[in-house]
Amino acid sequence: MKEIIVYSDGSCHTQLLTGAWAAILLVSGRKFVISGTAQATTHNRMELMAVIEAIKWILTEYPDAAVRVYSDSQYVVGLEGRKIKIRLANYQTKAGNNIQNVDLVRELWQLQERIKVDFVKVEAHLKKTETINYNIEVDTIVRALLRSAVSAMA
Repeated sequence: MKEIIVYSDGSCHTQLLTGAWAAILLVSGRKFVISGTAQATTHNRMELMAVIEAIKWILTEYPDAAVRVYSDSQYVVGLEGRKIKIRLANYQTKAGNNIQNVDLVRELWQLQERIKVDFVKVEAHLKKTETINYNIEVDTIVRALLRSAVSAMA
């Protein structure tokens, strides 16, 4: 089974609610980059979108692959540990409201029923070294997309 490595990131301009996401996919020595922007969004939504869009891409191109996602988002990586609790609560909080980003959480977990995905938490914003650090690279892509999206609004 082919393993595909994904480095994902998302960011949001909190005042303008403009966001960007990106994912670097490493497949058999080849690198693919996918990305996008959104309005009326949040940081966590963009982090989720990066992972969701990467998995969708992989399902289209390599449906039998296994996926390892590296993310600096504690929110995204931590969802796995809360999956049973959230599903048992029918995606609702103790107050009876839907959990944040319920639509994207459901979509992520539905996609995970079709393909094996492991999550690895990585440190955010590490300094550059001689070794390629794809987490830094994907962060740079997201920041550039976000700057461009915000500039386009001005």
